[in-house]
Amino acid sequence: MATEVNTPEFRAVPASAPAGPWREFWSSFAENKGAVAGLATIVIVALVAIFADLIAPYSPIAQFRDSFLVPPFWAEGGSTRFLLGTDDVGRDLLSRLIYGARYSLLIGCIVVTLSLAAGILLGLVAGFFRGITEDLIMRAMDIMLALPALLLAIVIVAILGPSLTNAIMAVAIVVLPHYVRLTRAAVISEITKEYVTASRVSGAGLLRLMFSTVLPNCMAPLIVQATLGFSTAILDAAALGFLGLGAQPPTPEWGSMLAKAREFIQSAWWVVTFPGLAILITVLAFNLAGDGLRDALDPKLKR
Repeated sequence: MATEVNTPEFRAVPASAPAGPWREFWSSFAENKGAVAGLATIVIVALVAIFADLIAPYSPIAQFRDSFLVPPFWAEGGSTRFLLGTDDVGRDLLSRLIYGARYSLLIGCIVVTLSLAAGILLGLVAGFFRGITEDLIMRAMDIMLALPALLLAIVIVAILGPSLTNAIMAVAIVVLPHYVRLTRAAVISEITKEYVTASRVSGAGLLRLMFSTVLPNCMAPLIVQATLGFSTAILDAAALGFLGLGAQPPTPEWGSMLAKAREFIQSAWWVVTFPGLAILITVLAFNLAGDGLRDALDPKLKR
């Protein structure tokens, strides 16, 4: 009599699809809770800046002659009409802070775009054309780095004249050496690799080697530096505005708001505190997000 042998059935288990690069990047980025909080803060500030016309209760330059230095609504003498109070000429502080976010992010975008584009171009030229060309570019960058950044920006604005546009140009020039040095270092480490040699042997031209072959593999550290450059640009522009060399009144720029409120530090604390907090929170958010990007894009720092 034949005996039946029960053999276990083996079913093929479908292998899980490998995670895509974006999913892997977000998984590494999300491990840093501070970076996620910084990114969320940046998104909120960006939305406030974009929809400032809809969110702000008043115009940033509207003056209410019957409401000079009104405290915030929770303080004694405050009013829900002005949630964060008013300044010395009766302008709503909340509205000026909301519109100031637009100026600060605009400053960061323009400065990073200008300095990143010029830094990539000069860094590629210095990395590919060694010798006298590299020496001239890098010695010029060393001279700029040898000078205090804020002092150099003050000198540039003093020559060009105080205005928001000239302050943006000065800050872009001041942060340029960081992008040049970073691009050059990345290019020098990449041009010795086999894929560059293969592209050169296959007949790729110089421009194709620079911009299509090497540059995409140098973008990770540049993206991190650009993110951190936002905070530097906002801080330097606020410093120039505080010194009276940046945005001029009545432009609602956070640095110029602080400069106007210096004399009210003891008598009207809210006029100084809220613009300072806006600068602090925004700069901290970009720094935290930049640290998260560095950890996610650098394979040496991945767990």
